[in-house]
Amino acid sequence: MRINHNIAALNTHRQLNTASTNQSKSMEKLASGMRINKAGDDAAGLAISEKMRGQIRGLDMASKNAQDGISLVATAEGALNETHDILQRMRELAVQSSNDTNTDTDRAELQKEVDQLSQEITRISENTEFNTKKLINGDAKDVTFHIGANEGQNVKLTINNMDAESLKVAGKVGDKTDLTGNTAIQIRNDNGEEVTVKFTALGDKDAAAVDKTTATLSEDGKTLTVTLAQAAGNGTTAGAATAKQQDVLDAINASSKGAVIATAKSGGDLTAAATVGADTKTSTTTTLDDTKGINISNQSSASDSIKTINNAIETVSAERSKLGATQNRLEHTINNLNTSSENLTAAESRVRDVDYALAA
Repeated sequence: MRINHNIAALNTHRQLNTASTNQSKSMEKLASGMRINKAGDDAAGLAISEKMRGQIRGLDMASKNAQDGISLVATAEGALNETHDILQRMRELAVQSSNDTNTDTDRAELQKEVDQLSQEITRISENTEFNTKKLINGDAKDVTFHIGANEGQNVKLTINNMDAESLKVAGKVGDKTDLTGNTAIQIRNDNGEEVTVKFTALGDKDAAAVDKTTATLSEDGKTLTVTLAQAAGNGTTAGAATAKQQDVLDAINASSKGAVIATAKSGGDLTAAATVGADTKTSTTTTLDDTKGINISNQSSASDSIKTINNAIETVSAERSKLGATQNRLEHTINNLNTSSENLTAAESRVRDVDYALAA
């Protein structure tokens, strides 16, 4: 029998403290639903589960990113759907204008609609945007969709410029204001290259040889020589020949047979300086703006425009096909991300969640 130390009481006290501590831990787990509430509960398990949590949340956000990407792509594709409809109407008008049952006046009216449709294609290109980001005006280059939980897990998409000029269906820009000397006619060749135009004028004694303004296209398609029908001067002195701008435009478009299209920023008369005497002629030369457009104001140009519009339709089709493929890819990406997140959540639950039946 010992008097100074009550061993039984000490044992009971120790067991009570241990039971109280374990009960407190079990109640904490039951209350929180988590087996690991602090690092001391399971240091290794905590590190593993936190890494899994980072992956899970990253996968969930990547899925949202992909959904936003689909919305962006769908916005661009919807705009191109309207562009397709416009091009089909332009092709319809070109086919109509190619028929010689139409007069020049009829074709001029058809050209008006083509011009408006062309401007609408460009307007759609310039105004289509997603979250203020321009989509089909050429700004959407290397658009990055981050579709993974980790760095570098992304896909890129470039959406080409889909305005009328890029599609080579820009219309005429008008021909109503005065213009003389070095002019501001717009012109392109089949390759969309800048064309140089030379204006020449004949002296009085040569005037009889030309009954109307004519134009000659060089073999390389880069230079046009326009001869004005009106004579310059009086046969002995320097002077200037003048012709109606529309006559010059008609001559260029007729002589080039669709190889070039000439339009004008302004209208009125064209003046070409000429030094007359000893058959010497000088040219007023101007480098003209590069405008890729279509012209259905005459039969030949209208017929040629059908091919140009067909090419534009094919270009838009290719772009829409690319966008559709990207959208389908992102849909599969979302499915994969959601599956991965679900499976990883189950694994993280086994590490961190409490087993209520065991409560330990």
